[in-house]
Amino acid sequence: MIFHLSTQSQQINSSINISGSKSESNRLLILQELIDGLTIENLSDSDDSKHLEHALSTKDTLIDIGHAGTAMRFLTAFFSIKEGKEVVLTGSERMQNRPIEILVAALQSLGAEIHYKEKTGYPPIKINGKQLLKECVQINGNVSSQYISALMLIAASLPNGLQIELQGKITSVPYINMTLKLLQKIGIEAGFSNHKIVIQPFKKEVAKKIVVESDWSSASYFYSIIALSSIGSSVTLSSYKKNSLQGDSCLVKIYQHFGVETVFKENSIVISKVKASETHPLEIDLKNAPDIAQTIVVTAFGLEISCNLTGLHTLKIKETDRLVALKNELTKLGAAVTVTNDSLSLAKSKKINPNIAIETYSDHRMAMAFAPLALKVPITILDADVVTKSYRNFWKDMQQIGFQIDKA
Repeated sequence: MIFHLSTQSQQINSSINISGSKSESNRLLILQELIDGLTIENLSDSDDSKHLEHALSTKDTLIDIGHAGTAMRFLTAFFSIKEGKEVVLTGSERMQNRPIEILVAALQSLGAEIHYKEKTGYPPIKINGKQLLKECVQINGNVSSQYISALMLIAASLPNGLQIELQGKITSVPYINMTLKLLQKIGIEAGFSNHKIVIQPFKKEVAKKIVVESDWSSASYFYSIIALSSIGSSVTLSSYKKNSLQGDSCLVKIYQHFGVETVFKENSIVISKVKASETHPLEIDLKNAPDIAQTIVVTAFGLEISCNLTGLHTLKIKETDRLVALKNELTKLGAAVTVTNDSLSLAKSKKINPNIAIETYSDHRMAMAFAPLALKVPITILDADVVTKSYRNFWKDMQQIGFQIDKA
């Protein structure tokens, strides 16, 4: 599906309801299967969460999770402890080229029975579930936090709990803390200090209901829209908390550089363009929130601001190599971009080329990050329906706030 985007005005005023956090929902779906009595409200309506729900409920032995990387990692750990259950986990062509070896090796060190069906280190994998009796595992701290969270989610279901030793530098700490706090919230004894995560076997009665906060990654696109709009524009987003578990809530501080103010209400936020954006080069370390890098660099480009983003090493193993994808598409728009294995530098631009067709590389965040540029120039998004991976109603919500979308 191809969408042509444009706007009649740079003045935005609207209200949007965003579904639950994909990150929180996926963690809770695993825990719900492991612990009786847990109910979840405001679940994410993303493709990723729906893939995970289906995988957890199906009786099939071949489970295809498509592009859902989180599901692949969490399910690898989940099925490794399901005694007597034998499954093969596979996914899209891209998923079969996304590494899983670090997590598999960690699980195997605990006694898990996991075998590669084709290429060593990558899906598809065959898992024979069994009881894991070992109680200590080591894993590098600078790998995807989803590997670490996958181990944390099964830890309380092991007979002796689990001690996870993180080696070296630790990245994406907010996502580790999110998992930790969700465990604690439902009654599991867990702690994280001095590079060690210690989780006790589950003993207490579980909290009966968890309400998932709305997704901050999804909110990022509206922060970008407000930043690119005229002063006085505002959007109200529901449902958000001031003390969020989600690392991407750092948007609140980052977007102050772009003249965006956030006001927290009882169950929502109001984001408003209140002043001109800063013009000096922005230096931002995103090691704790790499998923919003695409949104931020496109915002900076649209506002003719130079920026240097670091801490991006995990972007190379996402749905696509996001650093290369960003460089390709921004260059088409007229930007001067330099990337390394873990950083991106954007020079100040003076012009945005109009009517450029943006390739999305089967990556939902490429489509949504570039869409706000329609406030500046007409733009085309290729494979636009890829957004359902994380935000099913994105294009509907874009129309609601005033974007004109013509389907090719």
